[in-house]
Amino acid sequence: MKEVYRVSVRLLSGSLRFAHAGRSVALALFVQVALAVPAVAAPPPGDDAPWDVQAAHGPAQDVVIDTDEGTWMQVDVSADGQTLVFDLLGDLYLLPITGGEAQPLRTGSAWEWQPRFSPDGGRIAFVSDRGGADNVWVCDRDGGNLRPVTKEEFRLVYAPEWMPDGDWILVKKHFTHTRSLGAGEIWMYHQDGEGGGVELTEKSSNTADVNEPAISRDGRWLYYSRAGDFDYNKNVYTGIYSV
Repeated sequence: MKEVYRVSVRLLSGSLRFAHAGRSVALALFVQVALAVPAVAAPPPGDDAPWDVQAAHGPAQDVVIDTDEGTWMQVDVSADGQTLVFDLLGDLYLLPITGGEAQPLRTGSAWEWQPRFSPDGGRIAFVSDRGGADNVWVCDRDGGNLRPVTKEEFRLVYAPEWMPDGDWILVKKHFTHTRSLGAGEIWMYHQDGEGGGVELTEKSSNTADVNEPAISRDGRWLYYSRAGDFDYNKNVYTGIYSV
C-alpha cells in the first residue's frame, strides 16, 4: 500500500497564555515538533466501506510549517500542575509546564481539539470529527486506548468537562431547527461510552444557547453560560450572556 502523509507541523518557539484555577499564566515556549504521520490510503472507488476521515481521499504531500505562534489554541493543565495539553492545527500535544519539547498526542487528518485532563491525569477527553461528526472521545495519556464517548451523527457535541469522580463527562450538545444558529443543552455521558447520555438542562427555545459547562469541586453544582433567545438587536445593557 502506498503511503501518503498529512501536513507536518514544527513549532519552533512561541508564547502561550492560558487561565487555570482562576489565574492567568503566561509561558514562554521553545517547542520543536516535526511530524510526518502516515495516513491510511482511501478505499478504491466503489468500495462499500464507510468513509474514513483519516484516509487520504486525493493527492497528498508532506509540508513542514515553521511558526512561532498559534491562535485559537485551547489548553488544559494536569491536576498535579506538571503538564499542559493543547491543540494546534487540529492535533493534540503534551508539554511540560516548565517548557521544553512538545510531544504529539493525537495526529492525523481528523480535527481534534478542546483537550481536557481527567481528574487523575491518566486520560484526556477531547472533541474529534474522526467518526464523521464532532463528538467527544477519550484516550489514555500516552494517546492509546482511543474510544468514543458520544456517538452523535447530527447533533454536534463540544466543551467536554470531567466530573470530579472521573467517570462522567459533561458536554454541550448543539441542536438546530429552522435556523442554523441553533440552541444548546448540557448533557452528561459515561466516559466508557455506555448509554445515550443524561440530559441535565432543557433548551428553552430553538435559538437559546447554553455552553461552557463547569462543575464545582464537590460535584454538586453545575455552572454554564446562557445566551437566551437569539436577536440581532439584543440590548447589550440588559445583558447578552449570563451564568
